[in-house]
Formats: sequence, structure tokens, C-alpha cells
Amino acid sequence: MSTFPTSSVQEARAALAARLRELRLDAGLTGKDLARLAGWSVAKSSRIENAVTAPSDADIRAWCTACGADVHAADLIAASRQADAMYLHWKRLQRTGMKQLAETSAKLYERTRLFRVYASHVMPGYLQTPGYATALMGTIAGFRGTPDDVAEAVEVRMRRGRVIHEGDHRFATLIEEHVLHHRVGDQDVMAGQLGNLLATMSLPSMSLGIIPAAAPREGGMWPLEQFTVFDDARIHVELLAAKVTVTAPGELDIYLRAFARLTEMAVYGADARALILKAIEALH
Repeated sequence: MSTFPTSSVQEARAALAARLRELRLDAGLTGKDLARLAGWSVAKSSRIENAVTAPSDADIRAWCTACGADVHAADLIAASRQADAMYLHWKRLQRTGMKQLAETSAKLYERTRLFRVYASHVMPGYLQTPGYATALMGTIAGFRGTPDDVAEAVEVRMRRGRVIHEGDHRFATLIEEHVLHHRVGDQDVMAGQLGNLLATMSLPSMSLGIIPAAAPREGGMWPLEQFTVFDDARIHVELLAAKVTVTAPGELDIYLRAFARLTEMAVYGADARALILKAIEALH
């Protein structure tokens, strides 16, 4: 991975690169010396030390060996893997199918008290009906070429979605109006999904806002990538190729400020219901 999509990832990579550089300097080696001892080109050593290229576990071991600092290899490998965990390709996350990925996030959902979700492409997972989730996951599995365990993954997602009815959880959900009109599944599936939105609006734990397509964007926020905020500590950002985990305070603040602006653009209550009913009527 030669470039990193968020400053959190870059900062983690830069910190690792700085530690590797310190080991080289402590060993009294030049970049050329280290490359020779590791059996690399000078360019590779430079790319690693300047956080341009992410080192593999083997690269870190070779670096530490060249510097006579094998004792530090395990800690540095752990730091490197932690940086990797901030940016995970869907293909890697879903290499054994979708069920396992859904299961790994179940505990995070259980312990989160406040969810803030901005949905710009598809319905939030905890609001999806079985029919909608099945159609969506089937499309994703086909596009990404992952093992087809859609039925099992949908079952896990439905269990995970019970958090909106159980426990001490609160949900601030924002949905762009065009998501209401994106056809996922057939007409009956979409009608059921939109009907479910109407039903969940009455839950005491749920604040559901719809951002009208005609809402002025000047002074507000442009449409963003879909993201979920777990309390104030962690954000999952959904990109086409990967899931990005944001935990750096400065970046958390950026997303929280964006969410606050999007909240001001949304409509609620009767106005939100009117937009959902409009989408249901458009199905016929």
C-alpha cells in the first residue's frame, strides 16, 4: 500500500518510519549501509523510512537485524499491523464471506451507547429489512467475488440490528433522500424497507432525519462517504474498496462537525415521513 487515505493512517505510518530511522541512526548506519545489509535497493530503504511504502513483517525483521536491534522487531511489527487495521480492503475482510465480518462487529454494536450514522448510498444496516439486506449483500458478493454466505450473513445482521429495540442505545440517523429511491431488490422489497423506516421513526431511541435532495448545500455539507460514529471514540468510513477506521481525535472532530452540519440540513417528523411516503408512491 503506497498511499494512505486518512491522516490517521499516515500518522501511524510516519511514527513507525521514525522509529525505524532512529534504529538506523543508533546503529551508526547510512541508508546505503542498511540497504546493503538487508539486501535491498537504496530506494526501497528510503521509501520505508519516509513512510511512502508500508514495510512487511519480513522487512521490519530485516531492518532490525541490520541494525542489531532484533529485540524491537515484535513491537514494531505490532505497530505496523495496527496501522494496517485502520485501512482494510473489503476483499480481505470478506475473503471467507460476509457472515464473519458481521459477527466481528456485533460486540462493538452491543457496547456502543450512541450511534451517529450518515447514509449516503444505502440504508443503515440496523434499519435494513431481511429482503433489502439479502438483495444488497447478494449484489456486493457478486461484485467482489466473495464466497456466497448471504443467507447466514443476513441472519447475523438481523440479530445485530436488535440493538435498536434492546438495551440502552440511542441512534441519530441521517439519510440522504436519494437513498429512498435507490432500487435495492424488487418493488416489494423496497416497499417493505421504506415501510420499516416509517415504523422505526416512532421508536424512543431513534432520531431519523432525511436530507432533502433540494436542500441548499451552501453553508452546509456536500454529500459525503457513508460513515458510522460509535460513541465519540471510533468511526467506520465505507469506501468502495475498503473500510477505514478513524480514531485520531482531530479526525474524529472533523466527522463530528460534518455530522452536526448534516443534522441541520435534515428534516424530521412529519416532513421526513412525507419524503418517505413520496418514495413509496414512486414505486407504483
